[in-house]
Amino acid sequence: MLLDPDTENDVAYELCQLLGRAILPLRRTDDGAGDGDRCEGTAFLFTGRGREHLLTADALTHTGAGEIGLRASVTEPAGVAAEAIVLPDLAEGWRHHEDLGLAVMPTAGLHEHAAGEGWQWRTQQVPDAIAADRDAIGRIGAEPGSAIVLAHGVGAGGARPLEVAIERVARVGDGVRLMAELPAGYVGAPVFGVQAGGDGEPGLCCLGLVLPARDGGHPLATFDRIREAVDAP
Repeated sequence: MLLDPDTENDVAYELCQLLGRAILPLRRTDDGAGDGDRCEGTAFLFTGRGREHLLTADALTHTGAGEIGLRASVTEPAGVAAEAIVLPDLAEGWRHHEDLGLAVMPTAGLHEHAAGEGWQWRTQQVPDAIAADRDAIGRIGAEPGSAIVLAHGVGAGGARPLEVAIERVARVGDGVRLMAELPAGYVGAPVFGVQAGGDGEPGLCCLGLVLPARDGGHPLATFDRIREAVDAP
C-alpha cells in the first residue's frame, strides 16, 4: 500500500514509540573490518511462540569479533551496563540460514550475560502478530508501496543513532526488495509496511529484514520464511 507522505511520517513516528527499543546496533570490531555495511549493521528482537530471538542479516555474522551496542534506554538500572556486549567470535551463538540470508540468535544467553553483570534488559520486541505471513507477502506486487525501516545508522565518530528511513518496496521477479540503497548500518534492520487485512482495514506488518545491497536496492528476507527458520529446532 502506498501511503501519502503525512501518513508515512505518522506511521514512522508510531513505530519508533512502539518498537524503537527492539532495535540494536551490531558491528564487527576485528582488524579486518571494513567501512560501511561490511562491518556496521542492525539487529532486532522478535518474539514468536513465546520465545525471543535476535535477528539480523547473516552477512554480518560470519567472521571476526564484534559487539552488540547498548543504548541507555534498553537496560536498567541506569548506569550499570557497559556500552556494548563484546562478542569475541561473532559467528558463535547464531543459527546461520545462508539460503535466506538470515542469522538467528536465541536470547537466553544475552539475558544471562545481563544478570551476571547486575543489570537487565528493558526492551521491546517485534511480535509475531505483526510479522507478515505467506498471504501478506504474496500481496506485494510490482507497484511500489510504502516501506519504513528502523535501523541504527552510522554517525560521526562511530555513533550509532536510531534512525528511520521511508522507502519503497515492490516485488521484482521472485523476490521482494527495497527500491533504493540505504545508508551504512541499515543491513539487518526490520522493514515495515501497511496492508489491508481480511476485513479491509489497513494494518501494520513487518515484511522482513534488509539484506546487503544489490542492483541499486536491497533484497529482503521476508517473514513468511523467517518465521519457519526461527521455529526450526
